[in-house]
Amino acid sequence: MSRRGSVSRKTSETEISVEVLIDGAGKYDVKTGIGFLDHMLELFTRHGLFDITLRCKGDLHVDAHHSVEDIAIALGEAFKQAAGDKAGIARYGFACVPMDETLVRCALDLSGRPYFVPNLGELRREVVGGLPTEMVEHFFRSFSTHFPMNLHLDVIRGHDTHHIIEGVFKSVTRALRAALTVDPRQQGVPSTKGVL
Repeated sequence: MSRRGSVSRKTSETEISVEVLIDGAGKYDVKTGIGFLDHMLELFTRHGLFDITLRCKGDLHVDAHHSVEDIAIALGEAFKQAAGDKAGIARYGFACVPMDETLVRCALDLSGRPYFVPNLGELRREVVGGLPTEMVEHFFRSFSTHFPMNLHLDVIRGHDTHHIIEGVFKSVTRALRAALTVDPRQQGVPSTKGVL
């Protein structure tokens, strides 16, 4: 089974291509035009053991908003495509990730029903490496809508904005990796409804 997804998305604001291999080795080739977002997607790839190739040409002269949102949409759609009918997966994922003084918890359910509950605490810096910090919540809202899941994010503690955002990305990818793991005992879709 090769769980792959490939999405191209072009608007008047962005042009994006993304390829995802769920059962990868953590290989990445990411160029978004936003340095810190590149770093976050690279560690997302590495710690999730996904393979991701992503390119974005966006109207960064206007703002980073369009690029960040559209990348999250395309990435979510690529993961949805790669996951297919989700037969045999664990479905639920949980991770609690420390990053120096920061501790972040993520719990998610690949239910097919988007619901996002963020508690990111106080992000003291407005921008980190070209990424507006208000876009972190928006990124995961868009991602969890287009790869429909129930996603809960809690920053338990932390004051360094870089550490908080990095902890968020790492906790999500570790939880996602767990939820997408194929359980050999799981016959079909893990739901009494028969569909996710």
